[in-house]
Order: sequence, then C-alpha cells, then structure tokens
Amino acid sequence: MSNLDQLTPGTWNVDPTHSSLTFVVRHLMVSKVRGRFGAFSGTATITDEKLLSSVTATAEVASIDTSDAGRDEHLKSADFFDAASFPTIGFKSTKITGSGDSYTLLADLTIKGVTKSVAFDLEFDGVGQDPWGNTKAGFSAEAEVNRKDWGLEWNVALETGGVLVGEKVKLALDIQLVKA
Repeated sequence: MSNLDQLTPGTWNVDPTHSSLTFVVRHLMVSKVRGRFGAFSGTATITDEKLLSSVTATAEVASIDTSDAGRDEHLKSADFFDAASFPTIGFKSTKITGSGDSYTLLADLTIKGVTKSVAFDLEFDGVGQDPWGNTKAGFSAEAEVNRKDWGLEWNVALETGGVLVGEKVKLALDIQLVKA
C-alpha cells in the first residue's frame, strides 16, 4: 500500500470506465454468482488530514448485470432491490481509521431505503498521471454483508437442504479517482 500523503487535498471524482462495483453470492449452496453495477458515480473530498476525508457514491440499480437477463430482471423486482421504488444504492463514508498498510473505511450503505453501517477493508494503491496529464488515484475496498439486513429476503428452500440464494454477499470496490 502506498502512503496516503500522495493524495493532494481537493475533490476527486470516480472514473467509472476504470472502476468497478462487484458482488459475489452463493447459488444453490454449491457455486457462486458474480455481478456488477455498470452505472455509478462518486466523489471523494480529500482533506489535509487524510483520515478526515470523505467519499459519497451512488449506483443505479437498473444497471445490475449478472450475465443472465432473467436473473437481472428478478434482482430489479420487488423480490430484491425494487428498482421501481428505490432506483439507487447510496454510499457515504463516516470514518476512516488505520495507518501504514491497514485501513478501515466505515460507510453508511443505503439499499431499499434502509441504511446500515458497513466496515470495508481499504487499500490505497497509489497516485499516478495518465498520458493526458490527469492525476489519478487507486483504491480497493472489500466487505461482507448479510443481504437480509437491507430487507433482501427472497429465497427458495431446496429439497436437498439449504436455500437457492446465500445470505452473505461479498462486496468489492475497485476505484480509480481523477483529480477535479
């Protein structure tokens, strides 16, 4: 992990073409389904005191993609995200702690109108310049949540035991920021 002091204070915007918001959940208790949100935006406000910096972001529920159109439509329905009533997922940092190579990003994650605090393991990957003179910074963050905490309750019991969709969801954010 690079030193956070490489980040200069100011506004940094998420570069969606070089970033990803992905998730993994168990299916049939024997395999994993991977998905992503294709449409999202966000801003980081970096302060002189780096641990007092903040991040806000929004993902469009309609942009969910699990490589199966039928499953994607089901996820957008009231059984899961209810995109018609709750078209976005919100993310707002509340605290950054740590030092050296170990950081935790606490954030309020809002899904279906329910806000819960989530602790993400945070990695800062450094700052660089692209060939066009833009200053970029890279971050990775991971967390595991229980989807039922946000009212994502739908499931089917399997005759062989277990359920169709796992409760635990692994979230992975790979973010490139561009200095405004």
